[in-house]
Amino acid sequence: LGGISSALVAILSVLQATDTVSRYIAVLALVIGFVTFTGSMVAAGKLAKLLNQRPVIWKNHSAIVNGTLIATLAAGVLGVILDSTVLYVLTAALACFFGVAFSIRVGGADMPITISLLNSLSGVAGGIAGIAVGDLMLVAVGGIVGASGLLLTQVMCRAMNRKLSGILLGASAKGTGNTLKGSDRQQATGNGQQATGNRQRATGSGQQAVGGGVPDAPQAAKTDTSAGDGSPVPSPSAPAPEAPASRNCHSEQSEESVSPGAILAAAKKVMIVPGYGMALAQAQALVKQLADKLEAKGCEVKFAIHPVAGRMPGHMNVLLCEVDVPYDQLYEMDDVNDEFKDCDAAVIIGASDVVNPAANTAEGTPIYGMPVLRAEEARHIIVCNYDDKPGYAGVPNPLYTQANTVMLLGDAKDTLKELLNSF
Repeated sequence: LGGISSALVAILSVLQATDTVSRYIAVLALVIGFVTFTGSMVAAGKLAKLLNQRPVIWKNHSAIVNGTLIATLAAGVLGVILDSTVLYVLTAALACFFGVAFSIRVGGADMPITISLLNSLSGVAGGIAGIAVGDLMLVAVGGIVGASGLLLTQVMCRAMNRKLSGILLGASAKGTGNTLKGSDRQQATGNGQQATGNRQRATGSGQQAVGGGVPDAPQAAKTDTSAGDGSPVPSPSAPAPEAPASRNCHSEQSEESVSPGAILAAAKKVMIVPGYGMALAQAQALVKQLADKLEAKGCEVKFAIHPVAGRMPGHMNVLLCEVDVPYDQLYEMDDVNDEFKDCDAAVIIGASDVVNPAANTAEGTPIYGMPVLRAEEARHIIVCNYDDKPGYAGVPNPLYTQANTVMLLGDAKDTLKELLNSF
Protein backbone atom coordinates (compact mmCIF):
# COMPACT_ATOMS: atom_id res chain seq x y z
CA LEU A 1 0.00 0.00 0.00
CA GLY A 2 2.90 2.36 0.68
CA GLY A 3 4.30 1.56 -2.75
CA ILE A 4 1.06 2.13 -4.65
CA SER A 5 0.42 5.36 -2.70
CA SER A 6 3.80 6.69 -3.75
CA ALA A 7 3.17 5.59 -7.33
CA LEU A 8 -0.18 7.45 -7.43
CA VAL A 9 1.44 10.59 -6.05
CA ALA A 10 4.19 10.20 -8.66
CA ILE A 11 1.64 9.94 -11.49
CA LEU A 12 0.07 13.26 -10.49
CA SER A 13 3.51 14.80 -10.08
CA VAL A 14 4.54 13.68 -13.59
CA LEU A 15 1.42 15.22 -15.08
CA GLN A 16 1.84 18.48 -13.19
CA ALA A 17 5.64 18.85 -13.39
CA THR A 18 6.87 21.93 -15.18
CA ASP A 19 10.61 21.18 -15.31
CA THR A 20 12.78 18.21 -16.28
CA VAL A 21 14.26 17.59 -12.82
CA SER A 22 10.80 17.30 -11.25
CA ARG A 23 9.77 14.81 -13.94
CA TYR A 24 12.85 12.63 -13.32
CA ILE A 25 12.13 12.58 -9.58
CA ALA A 26 8.48 11.75 -10.17
CA VAL A 27 9.29 8.96 -12.65
CA LEU A 28 11.76 7.46 -10.15
CA ALA A 29 9.07 7.47 -7.44
CA LEU A 30 6.67 5.91 -9.93
CA VAL A 31 9.07 3.08 -10.80
CA ILE A 32 10.01 2.23 -7.20
CA GLY A 33 6.39 2.54 -6.08
CA PHE A 34 5.04 0.10 -8.66
CA VAL A 35 7.93 -2.34 -8.14
CA THR A 36 7.21 -2.29 -4.41
CA PHE A 37 3.48 -2.75 -4.91
CA THR A 38 3.58 -5.72 -7.30
CA GLY A 39 6.49 -7.35 -5.46
CA SER A 40 4.57 -7.06 -2.20
CA MET A 41 1.47 -8.54 -3.78
CA VAL A 42 3.48 -11.58 -4.86
CA ALA A 43 5.00 -11.89 -1.38
CA ALA A 44 1.54 -11.61 0.22
CA GLY A 45 0.22 -14.27 -2.16
CA LYS A 46 3.02 -16.63 -1.20
CA LEU A 47 2.47 -16.05 2.51
CA ALA A 48 -1.27 -16.66 2.12
CA LYS A 49 -0.53 -19.80 0.06
CA LEU A 50 -2.46 -18.34 -2.87
CA LEU A 51 0.74 -18.63 -4.91
CA ASN A 52 3.38 -21.36 -4.98
CA GLN A 53 5.58 -20.79 -1.92
CA ARG A 54 8.55 -22.38 -3.62
CA PRO A 55 10.75 -20.37 -6.00
CA VAL A 56 9.15 -20.06 -9.43
CA ILE A 57 11.80 -20.00 -12.14
CA TRP A 58 10.98 -19.02 -15.70
CA LYS A 59 13.07 -19.91 -18.70
CA ASN A 60 15.88 -17.32 -19.02
CA HIS A 61 14.62 -15.73 -15.83
CA SER A 62 17.77 -13.70 -15.12
CA ALA A 63 17.82 -12.33 -18.65
CA ILE A 64 14.15 -11.37 -18.34
CA VAL A 65 14.71 -9.58 -15.03
CA ASN A 66 17.81 -7.72 -16.22
CA GLY A 67 16.22 -6.86 -19.54
CA THR A 68 13.07 -5.57 -17.85
CA LEU A 69 15.08 -3.38 -15.50
CA ILE A 70 17.04 -1.84 -18.37
CA ALA A 71 13.86 -1.34 -20.42
CA THR A 72 12.10 0.30 -17.46
CA LEU A 73 14.90 2.79 -16.91
CA ALA A 74 15.20 3.50 -20.63
CA ALA A 75 11.46 4.08 -21.01
CA GLY A 76 11.46 6.38 -17.99
CA VAL A 77 14.35 8.50 -19.27
CA LEU A 78 12.90 8.74 -22.77
CA GLY A 79 9.51 9.57 -21.28
CA VAL A 80 11.00 12.53 -19.43
CA ILE A 81 12.98 13.72 -22.46
CA LEU A 82 10.01 13.49 -24.81
CA ASP A 83 7.39 14.20 -22.13
CA SER A 84 5.41 11.30 -23.57
CA THR A 85 2.36 9.96 -21.75
CA VAL A 86 2.65 6.69 -23.67
CA LEU A 87 6.21 6.18 -22.41
CA TYR A 88 5.14 7.01 -18.86
CA VAL A 89 2.46 4.32 -19.06
CA LEU A 90 4.98 1.87 -20.53
CA THR A 91 7.40 2.68 -17.69
CA ALA A 92 4.70 1.95 -15.11
CA ALA A 93 3.78 -1.34 -16.82
CA LEU A 94 7.41 -2.46 -17.00
CA ALA A 95 7.94 -1.55 -13.33
CA CYS A 96 4.92 -3.65 -12.36
CA PHE A 97 6.25 -6.61 -14.33
CA PHE A 98 9.73 -6.22 -12.83
CA GLY A 99 8.27 -6.38 -9.30
CA VAL A 100 6.59 -9.68 -10.13
CA ALA A 101 9.62 -11.09 -11.98
CA PHE A 102 12.15 -10.51 -9.21
CA SER A 103 9.90 -11.60 -6.32
CA ILE A 104 8.28 -14.68 -7.88
CA ARG A 105 11.57 -16.59 -7.92
CA VAL A 106 12.18 -15.99 -4.23
CA GLY A 107 10.73 -18.61 -1.94
CA GLY A 108 11.20 -20.71 1.12
CA ALA A 109 13.17 -19.24 3.99
CA ASP A 110 14.38 -16.31 1.85
CA MET A 111 10.95 -14.68 1.45
CA PRO A 112 11.08 -12.83 4.83
CA ILE A 113 14.26 -11.12 3.65
CA THR A 114 12.52 -10.03 0.45
CA ILE A 115 9.58 -8.72 2.47
CA SER A 116 11.94 -6.66 4.63
CA LEU A 117 13.59 -5.27 1.48
CA LEU A 118 10.19 -4.38 0.03
CA ASN A 119 9.35 -2.55 3.26
CA SER A 120 12.52 -0.56 2.79
CA LEU A 121 11.63 0.20 -0.82
CA SER A 122 8.21 1.49 0.25
CA GLY A 123 9.99 4.04 2.43
CA VAL A 124 12.33 5.01 -0.38
CA ALA A 125 9.38 5.43 -2.74
CA GLY A 126 7.60 7.59 -0.16
CA GLY A 127 10.67 9.74 0.38
CA ILE A 128 11.13 10.34 -3.34
CA ALA A 129 7.43 11.10 -3.70
CA GLY A 130 7.89 13.64 -0.91
CA ILE A 131 10.62 15.31 -2.93
CA ALA A 132 8.34 15.35 -5.96
CA VAL A 133 5.54 17.16 -4.10
CA GLY A 134 7.82 19.26 -1.88
CA ASP A 135 6.70 17.69 1.43
CA LEU A 136 9.63 17.62 3.84
CA MET A 137 7.77 15.51 6.41
CA LEU A 138 7.14 12.80 3.81
CA VAL A 139 10.80 12.94 2.79
CA ALA A 140 11.92 12.51 6.42
CA VAL A 141 9.51 9.68 7.24
CA GLY A 142 10.29 7.91 3.95
CA GLY A 143 14.00 8.13 4.69
CA ILE A 144 13.53 6.66 8.17
CA VAL A 145 11.44 3.75 6.86
CA GLY A 146 13.85 3.13 4.00
CA ALA A 147 16.96 3.15 6.21
CA SER A 148 15.46 1.04 9.00
CA GLY A 149 14.11 -1.46 6.49
CA LEU A 150 17.53 -1.81 4.92
CA LEU A 151 19.13 -2.37 8.33
CA LEU A 152 16.55 -5.07 9.12
CA THR A 153 17.27 -6.69 5.77
CA GLN A 154 20.99 -6.80 6.58
CA VAL A 155 20.28 -8.26 10.03
CA MET A 156 18.14 -11.00 8.51
CA CYS A 157 20.71 -11.83 5.85
CA ARG A 158 23.39 -12.28 8.51
CA ALA A 159 21.05 -14.31 10.71
CA MET A 160 20.24 -16.66 7.83
CA ASN A 161 23.82 -16.78 6.52
CA ARG A 162 22.64 -15.57 3.12
CA LYS A 163 23.74 -12.95 0.62
CA LEU A 164 21.11 -10.45 -0.50
CA SER A 165 22.50 -10.46 -4.03
CA GLY A 166 22.18 -14.25 -4.17
CA ILE A 167 18.56 -14.09 -3.04
CA LEU A 168 17.57 -11.41 -5.56
CA LEU A 169 19.50 -13.08 -8.37
CA GLY A 170 17.77 -16.38 -7.72
CA ALA A 171 20.83 -18.25 -6.45
CA SER A 172 18.84 -19.82 -3.62
CA ALA A 173 16.36 -21.31 -6.05
CA LYS A 174 19.15 -23.12 -7.83
CA GLY A 175 20.56 -24.44 -4.59
CA THR A 176 23.82 -22.58 -5.13
CA GLY A 177 23.25 -19.65 -2.84
CA ASN A 178 24.52 -21.37 0.29
CA THR A 179 28.21 -21.54 -0.56
CA LEU A 180 30.06 -20.40 2.54
CA LYS A 181 33.16 -18.28 2.29
CA GLY A 182 35.46 -16.50 4.70
CA SER A 183 33.90 -16.06 8.12
CA ASP A 184 30.91 -18.13 7.02
CA ARG A 185 33.14 -21.19 6.92
CA GLN A 186 33.68 -20.79 10.64
CA GLN A 187 29.92 -20.99 11.09
CA ALA A 188 29.83 -24.13 8.98
CA THR A 189 32.59 -25.62 11.09
CA GLY A 190 30.59 -24.84 14.21
CA ASN A 191 27.56 -26.47 12.66
CA GLY A 192 29.58 -29.58 11.95
CA GLN A 193 30.72 -29.73 15.55
CA GLN A 194 27.10 -29.28 16.60
CA ALA A 195 26.02 -32.18 14.42
CA THR A 196 28.71 -34.35 16.00
CA GLY A 197 27.45 -33.37 19.42
CA ASN A 198 23.93 -34.26 18.38
CA ARG A 199 25.02 -37.74 17.30
CA GLN A 200 26.73 -38.25 20.63
CA ARG A 201 23.58 -37.09 22.44
CA ALA A 202 21.47 -39.50 20.42
CA THR A 203 23.28 -42.49 21.87
CA GLY A 204 21.14 -42.13 24.98
CA SER A 205 24.04 -41.90 27.39
CA GLY A 206 21.86 -39.92 29.77
CA GLN A 207 24.55 -37.35 30.52
CA GLN A 208 22.04 -34.57 29.90
CA ALA A 209 19.67 -35.69 32.66
CA VAL A 210 19.99 -32.60 34.82
CA GLY A 211 16.36 -32.05 35.73
CA GLY A 212 16.12 -34.50 38.58
CA GLY A 213 12.99 -36.56 38.54
CA VAL A 214 12.09 -35.95 34.89
CA PRO A 215 11.05 -39.23 33.29
CA ASP A 216 13.60 -40.51 30.82
CA ALA A 217 12.57 -40.40 27.18
CA PRO A 218 13.06 -43.43 24.97
CA GLN A 219 16.48 -43.63 23.42
CA ALA A 220 16.70 -40.84 20.83
CA ALA A 221 17.38 -41.98 17.32
CA LYS A 222 19.91 -40.22 15.17
CA THR A 223 18.22 -37.44 13.25
CA ASP A 224 17.26 -38.39 9.72
CA THR A 225 18.00 -35.24 7.80
CA SER A 226 16.72 -35.00 4.31
CA ALA A 227 17.16 -32.80 1.31
CA GLY A 228 14.44 -30.60 -0.10
CA ASP A 229 13.26 -33.38 -2.42
CA GLY A 230 12.70 -35.68 0.55
CA SER A 231 15.67 -37.96 -0.15
CA PRO A 232 17.68 -38.96 2.94
CA VAL A 233 21.07 -37.43 3.58
CA PRO A 234 23.33 -39.94 5.38
CA SER A 235 25.30 -38.98 8.44
CA PRO A 236 29.05 -38.51 7.82
CA SER A 237 29.82 -41.38 10.18
CA ALA A 238 26.88 -43.73 9.74
CA PRO A 239 23.70 -44.05 7.70
CA ALA A 240 20.69 -42.35 9.22
CA PRO A 241 18.30 -44.79 10.85
CA GLU A 242 14.75 -45.12 9.67
CA ALA A 243 12.08 -43.18 11.49
CA PRO A 244 10.01 -45.18 13.97
CA ALA A 245 7.50 -47.40 12.25
CA SER A 246 4.62 -45.67 13.95
CA ARG A 247 4.50 -42.31 15.70
CA ASN A 248 1.49 -40.75 17.32
CA CYS A 249 1.52 -37.13 16.24
CA HIS A 250 -1.45 -36.15 18.39
CA SER A 251 -1.94 -35.59 22.07
CA GLU A 252 -2.67 -39.23 22.79
CA GLN A 253 0.66 -40.86 23.57
CA SER A 254 1.71 -44.43 23.13
CA GLU A 255 2.59 -46.51 26.14
CA GLU A 256 6.31 -46.05 25.49
CA SER A 257 6.01 -42.26 25.27
CA VAL A 258 6.24 -39.85 28.15
CA SER A 259 3.24 -37.55 28.43
CA PRO A 260 3.94 -33.84 27.96
CA GLY A 261 2.26 -33.14 31.28
CA ALA A 262 4.63 -35.45 33.12
CA ILE A 263 7.62 -33.86 31.37
CA LEU A 264 6.65 -30.33 32.35
CA ALA A 265 5.50 -31.29 35.84
CA ALA A 266 8.98 -32.58 36.71
CA ALA A 267 11.03 -30.11 34.64
CA LYS A 268 13.46 -27.75 36.36
CA LYS A 269 14.49 -25.82 33.25
CA VAL A 270 12.37 -25.21 30.15
CA MET A 271 13.17 -23.34 26.96
CA ILE A 272 10.22 -21.94 24.98
CA VAL A 273 10.77 -21.38 21.25
CA PRO A 274 8.07 -19.20 19.61
CA GLY A 275 7.59 -19.00 15.84
CA TYR A 276 5.36 -17.62 13.13
CA GLY A 277 2.66 -20.18 13.99
CA MET A 278 2.27 -18.55 17.40
CA ALA A 279 1.67 -15.22 15.67
CA LEU A 280 -0.90 -16.72 13.28
CA ALA A 281 -2.80 -18.36 16.14
CA GLN A 282 -2.46 -15.27 18.36
CA ALA A 283 -1.44 -17.66 21.13
CA GLN A 284 1.04 -15.41 22.95
CA ALA A 285 -1.28 -14.95 25.95
CA LEU A 286 -1.42 -18.72 26.48
CA VAL A 287 2.35 -18.91 26.11
CA LYS A 288 2.60 -16.39 28.93
CA GLN A 289 0.23 -18.51 31.05
CA LEU A 290 2.38 -21.57 30.39
CA ALA A 291 5.52 -19.74 31.46
CA ASP A 292 3.82 -18.42 34.60
CA LYS A 293 2.55 -21.88 35.57
CA LEU A 294 6.01 -23.38 35.13
CA GLU A 295 7.65 -20.63 37.17
CA ALA A 296 5.04 -21.00 39.92
CA LYS A 297 6.33 -24.51 40.58
CA GLY A 298 9.95 -23.36 40.66
CA CYS A 299 10.93 -24.07 37.06
CA GLU A 300 13.40 -21.80 35.26
CA VAL A 301 11.87 -20.56 31.99
CA LYS A 302 13.63 -18.83 29.12
CA PHE A 303 12.44 -17.80 25.67
CA ALA A 304 14.81 -18.55 22.79
CA ILE A 305 14.25 -16.07 19.95
CA HIS A 306 15.66 -16.75 16.49
CA PRO A 307 16.49 -13.53 14.59
CA VAL A 308 14.09 -14.40 11.76
CA ALA A 309 11.34 -16.11 13.75
CA GLY A 310 8.15 -14.59 12.39
CA ARG A 311 8.44 -12.25 9.46
CA MET A 312 11.18 -9.89 10.55
CA PRO A 313 13.54 -9.27 13.49
CA GLY A 314 11.68 -8.43 16.69
CA HIS A 315 8.35 -9.99 15.63
CA MET A 316 8.31 -12.51 18.49
CA ASN A 317 9.66 -9.96 20.98
CA VAL A 318 6.81 -7.56 20.24
CA LEU A 319 4.11 -10.23 20.57
CA LEU A 320 5.50 -11.59 23.84
CA CYS A 321 6.01 -8.15 25.35
CA GLU A 322 2.37 -7.41 24.48
CA VAL A 323 1.36 -10.00 27.09
CA ASP A 324 3.91 -8.77 29.64
CA VAL A 325 6.58 -11.41 29.24
CA PRO A 326 9.59 -9.76 30.96
CA TYR A 327 12.09 -8.56 28.40
CA ASP A 328 14.96 -10.12 30.33
CA GLN A 329 13.41 -13.55 29.69
CA LEU A 330 13.80 -13.12 25.91
CA TYR A 331 17.17 -14.39 24.74
CA GLU A 332 18.73 -14.13 21.31
CA MET A 333 19.89 -17.30 19.60
CA ASP A 334 23.61 -16.76 20.16
CA ASP A 335 23.12 -16.06 23.87
CA VAL A 336 21.04 -19.13 24.65
CA ASN A 337 21.92 -21.84 22.13
CA ASP A 338 24.44 -23.52 24.39
CA GLU A 339 21.84 -23.92 27.14
CA PHE A 340 19.51 -26.29 25.27
CA LYS A 341 21.63 -29.28 26.29
CA ASP A 342 20.92 -28.42 29.94
CA CYS A 343 17.15 -28.11 29.50
CA ASP A 344 14.68 -30.71 30.65
CA ALA A 345 12.30 -29.64 27.88
CA ALA A 346 12.14 -27.43 24.83
CA VAL A 347 8.61 -26.30 24.01
CA ILE A 348 8.34 -25.29 20.34
CA ILE A 349 5.29 -23.22 19.42
CA GLY A 350 4.65 -22.71 15.74
CA ALA A 351 8.29 -22.92 14.63
CA SER A 352 9.94 -25.26 12.16
CA ASP A 353 12.74 -23.85 9.99
CA VAL A 354 14.43 -22.01 12.87
CA VAL A 355 14.82 -25.30 14.82
CA ASN A 356 15.47 -27.60 11.85
CA PRO A 357 18.72 -29.58 12.38
CA ALA A 358 18.78 -30.29 8.63
CA ALA A 359 20.25 -26.80 8.24
CA ASN A 360 23.55 -28.34 9.33
CA THR A 361 23.60 -31.27 6.93
CA ALA A 362 21.09 -31.02 4.06
CA GLU A 363 23.25 -29.41 1.40
CA GLY A 364 21.51 -27.73 -1.50
CA THR A 365 18.39 -26.84 0.52
CA PRO A 366 17.30 -23.24 1.20
CA ILE A 367 18.25 -23.41 4.88
CA TYR A 368 21.62 -25.16 4.56
CA GLY A 369 24.21 -23.15 6.50
CA MET A 370 21.57 -21.10 8.33
CA PRO A 371 22.24 -20.93 12.07
CA VAL A 372 19.34 -22.54 13.93
CA LEU A 373 18.25 -22.97 17.53
CA ARG A 374 19.63 -26.28 18.82
CA ALA A 375 16.35 -27.46 20.34
CA GLU A 376 17.21 -31.05 19.42
CA GLU A 377 19.77 -31.06 22.25
CA ALA A 378 17.09 -30.71 24.94
CA ARG A 379 16.25 -33.81 26.96
CA HIS A 380 12.60 -33.69 25.85
CA ILE A 381 11.00 -31.76 22.99
CA ILE A 382 7.33 -30.76 22.89
CA VAL A 383 6.18 -29.41 19.52
CA CYS A 384 2.92 -27.44 19.34
CA ASN A 385 2.63 -26.96 15.57
CA TYR A 386 -0.38 -26.88 13.30
CA ASP A 387 0.85 -29.98 11.42
CA ASP A 388 4.00 -32.03 10.90
CA LYS A 389 4.64 -30.78 7.37
CA PRO A 390 7.91 -29.02 6.47
CA GLY A 391 8.20 -25.33 7.32
CA TYR A 392 8.13 -22.45 4.89
CA ALA A 393 11.49 -23.44 3.43
CA GLY A 394 10.03 -26.81 2.38
CA VAL A 395 12.74 -28.85 4.14
CA PRO A 396 11.50 -31.85 6.23
CA ASN A 397 12.37 -31.44 9.90
CA PRO A 398 14.04 -34.53 11.43
CA LEU A 399 13.29 -33.10 14.87
CA TYR A 400 9.70 -34.32 14.45
CA THR A 401 10.79 -37.96 14.28
CA GLN A 402 13.20 -38.01 17.21
CA ALA A 403 12.21 -40.52 19.86
CA ASN A 404 12.23 -37.84 22.58
CA THR A 405 9.83 -35.56 20.66
CA VAL A 406 6.15 -35.24 21.53
CA MET A 407 4.00 -33.76 18.75
CA LEU A 408 0.85 -31.85 19.72
CA LEU A 409 -0.75 -30.99 16.39
CA GLY A 410 -3.45 -28.40 15.75
CA ASP A 411 -4.11 -24.73 16.39
CA ALA A 412 -1.63 -23.44 18.97
CA LYS A 413 -4.41 -22.07 21.16
CA ASP A 414 -5.98 -25.50 21.45
CA THR A 415 -2.77 -27.43 22.02
CA LEU A 416 -1.49 -24.92 24.57
CA LYS A 417 -4.75 -25.14 26.52
CA GLU A 418 -4.38 -28.90 26.49
CA LEU A 419 -0.79 -28.58 27.65
CA LEU A 420 -1.74 -26.17 30.45
CA ASN A 421 -4.37 -28.62 31.73
CA SER A 422 -1.99 -31.59 31.61
CA PHE A 423 0.15 -30.75 34.66
